[in-house]
Amino acid sequence: MPYDLIWFLLPVAAASGWWMAARQQRKSQARQSRAVPSDYYTGINYFLNEQPDKAIDVFIRMLELDSDTVEPHLALGNLFRRRGEVDRAIRIHQNLIARPNLDKSQRDQALLELGHDYLQAGLLDRAESLLEELVERDRANLPALRLLMRIYEQEKEWPNAIESARKIETVDSQSLRPVMAQYYCELAADHLKAGVYSEARKMLRRSLAQHPGCARALILHAQMDDRSQRYRAVVKSCRRVLQQSPEYLADVIGMLITAYRHLGRQRELETLIEANIADQPAIHPILLYADYLVETKGARAAVDYLDTYLHRQPSLHGLRRFLLLQMSDQDGVAAHDSGTDYRQSCLDILGRLLENSPLYLCKNCGFSSQQRHWQCPGCHHWESIEAVKGYVPGRENHLMAGLFEHGI
Repeated sequence: MPYDLIWFLLPVAAASGWWMAARQQRKSQARQSRAVPSDYYTGINYFLNEQPDKAIDVFIRMLELDSDTVEPHLALGNLFRRRGEVDRAIRIHQNLIARPNLDKSQRDQALLELGHDYLQAGLLDRAESLLEELVERDRANLPALRLLMRIYEQEKEWPNAIESARKIETVDSQSLRPVMAQYYCELAADHLKAGVYSEARKMLRRSLAQHPGCARALILHAQMDDRSQRYRAVVKSCRRVLQQSPEYLADVIGMLITAYRHLGRQRELETLIEANIADQPAIHPILLYADYLVETKGARAAVDYLDTYLHRQPSLHGLRRFLLLQMSDQDGVAAHDSGTDYRQSCLDILGRLLENSPLYLCKNCGFSSQQRHWQCPGCHHWESIEAVKGYVPGRENHLMAGLFEHGI
């Protein structure tokens, strides 16, 4: 028997065993006790022979004969959904809901599970309709409220998501203010894209009212001010971000460089960046600062800076930029020079290695991306995406050591 099938059947057997024990306790007539196990073993036999649809038919007939089988059916439907067999889970839960003699708690539980099924199947409208019905009947139905909020997130219905979060807070002691701050940021980002800055600023004020430490709201403020060329305001917002969350340097360094250069305060910029970049694990802001050094002080200054940084914090991305800058700084080197050929070969290899290398990772589920997501597309957690550290432990360190030994 396949191992995954064994693990699938164990919870089914446990749920069914519970049901049989409870049923025998409630009903003493031997005739009824004998009838159900026969159907139960028939269904299990279909599972063992990898005929799940026939097994479902058997279990549904059992439900039609006796509504005491609700709990095992709920467990069975949930197992199908976890296995990704959503159509079968929907079929089981729909048949449960069709039973006229279910009590309120059983019906509500079946509706909630069907809502989960629809959500996993991507049928968001159906899931939303079911859950709104549940919440309308019971405003304290916390599981339904939470699932409904998740659906509003996927549909990007941010006002409805905010309203759901507020309802959850009235029922549960958990604070959702940081999450609501993100919802307001989503609304602000939409207004920002549309160029409606007054509405965007209003949403950002509400975001910071919910969560004063929301780095994203401050970054969006800086982006608006950057577009409006309000460079003093850009500096103020970016410095506030770095004071409370220095790990967001990669998100603000570009705006800081632009703002300080327009204000003619480059020395202040360099002091600020070097103070925040010393222990910065992400390579992206390092590379942006190297570009700034190239523009203001020349390639040699950037090479020297990267040389120092890469010995302290090895990085494939940093190594590639180091090689590029060093090659651009080699005046008068012949094209056939073996050292130049070797560097170009290294650059080509590194380019291929880094082509799809992620810059951001989710600390909760490991989702990787080339850009920052404020909500992880994998696990849907907010603010769980972090910049990738600048080095890959292991062979990269040996590669770095070898290249520096050869004077590259």
